[in-house]
Amino acid sequence: MSYQIDPVGVIRSPYKEKFAVPRQPGLVPSARSELVLQGEANALEAVRGIEQFSHLWLLFLFDQNLEAGWRPTVRPPRLGGNERIGVFASRATFRPNGIGMSAVELIGVRQQGGDVILELGSVDLVDGTPIIDIKPYIPYSDSLPGAIGGFASESPETLPVHFSPKAESQLQGRHLARQRAVIEEVLAQDPRPAYKKGKPDPKEYAVHLFDYNVKFSVSDAQITVHALERPLTK
Repeated sequence: MSYQIDPVGVIRSPYKEKFAVPRQPGLVPSARSELVLQGEANALEAVRGIEQFSHLWLLFLFDQNLEAGWRPTVRPPRLGGNERIGVFASRATFRPNGIGMSAVELIGVRQQGGDVILELGSVDLVDGTPIIDIKPYIPYSDSLPGAIGGFASESPETLPVHFSPKAESQLQGRHLARQRAVIEEVLAQDPRPAYKKGKPDPKEYAVHLFDYNVKFSVSDAQITVHALERPLTK
């Protein structure tokens, strides 16, 4: 049997591409995102009472990966990108049905024009990700202090981030303070492929965050932001 799923909304986040998206929600605490409801779900009645909950479960589609298909085994970055495990023993993005889930902070609800919008904290979702369901996070049942986390039992290590004078000059102004913090927290996760880590790497990388192309490199266990290109025009 097959089923049709219609998204109930779409995410608006700082992450404009898959590269450098945090691998779990909450790893970039300074980031803010929004969930814009759509279709029949775009109604205040559908979220009545949701403000009683501090966090939500979001079920979403890995829409950018669906056409690539999936395999029974994957190579998680937390295992260095070399060791294979079963796809169901991972949170890999290439899955049989392309469905993911994230626990995210709910900051508020607002209506803007004809759109009902959920204001969210840190997410691990690309801008434009379709959301297929929303459920409240229930602490007494969803939080399991005695659970065992397998190969991902501890938070990932982070690297210090340094901004060059040029990059610092491009981030002047209080209105950019949060963007600077988000960029720093994203890059501290070291978004490079797992096999690159711990080895000399002269390559300069770039990642599209907000409306900037952020150029950076990694050397001596430190990340240096070299420049932020001017906002990209659409």
